[in-house]
Amino acid sequence: LNESRAQRIVWLLEELGLEYEVVVFYRDPDTRFAPPELAEIHALGKSPVVTLTFPPTTPGGKEKKTVLAESGFIAQYLTEHFGRDTHLAPPRYLPGQEGSLGGETEEWMRYQYFLHYAEGSLHPQMMTAYLLGLLKSQKIPLLFRLITSMVADKLTENYLLPNVTSHLAWLESQLTTSPGGGKYLTGEHLTAADILIGFSLQMARKRVAHLHVSKEKGKVADAYPRVWEYLDRLENEAGFKRAEEKVAAIEKKGAKSG
Repeated sequence: LNESRAQRIVWLLEELGLEYEVVVFYRDPDTRFAPPELAEIHALGKSPVVTLTFPPTTPGGKEKKTVLAESGFIAQYLTEHFGRDTHLAPPRYLPGQEGSLGGETEEWMRYQYFLHYAEGSLHPQMMTAYLLGLLKSQKIPLLFRLITSMVADKLTENYLLPNVTSHLAWLESQLTTSPGGGKYLTGEHLTAADILIGFSLQMARKRVAHLHVSKEKGKVADAYPRVWEYLDRLENEAGFKRAEEKVAAIEKKGAKSG
């Protein structure tokens, strides 16, 4: 889906070194909803969706196709099956504690947590910021916009800002205490969890960085330096840049043909 967080999955595929084909679905320009064709792949009609194609297991047999949906599940499934020789998922157990309850590494525990946190806790706040921004959109007639803008400002002050700053402060602390003094949330290496979180932080930079936290801390853009340094680091990853370039080229080609 164009202009969506599906690009994170392309980045993950790049890091995994897998062969893949990107099929872009374009939003309705008025409603911003996904087209109905996306529901033909998965009933909910949401993006991202990944279709895995497996060769026949018997002579003359048919290909098998498996459809994956939900970013966290997609990332976990692909990483578990194709990322065993990479750092995209940290080792699960401490040496000698394989299979034991509580024998997991701190890196793996963080990794599992942030895989789910990215979609379950952080991204909903960014979607709230996006929706509140729509209430101040030029598409709303001026007389109505005066009212909707006041509503948006109140909701931003009393709901969005306290929640966003709570999350960013939490991420700031997690980056400060990263295992081994690592540059990423789970330690020294980029993982699938970092890839998922990156898009939400990009939205945060775009939609909430200008908000004022307090007199002491200033704006969101200034109050959480480790978070923004971390985002810069993610955006400078070679895999991120390759994914961004590929998706941009495909979307541009599709827009011209449309």
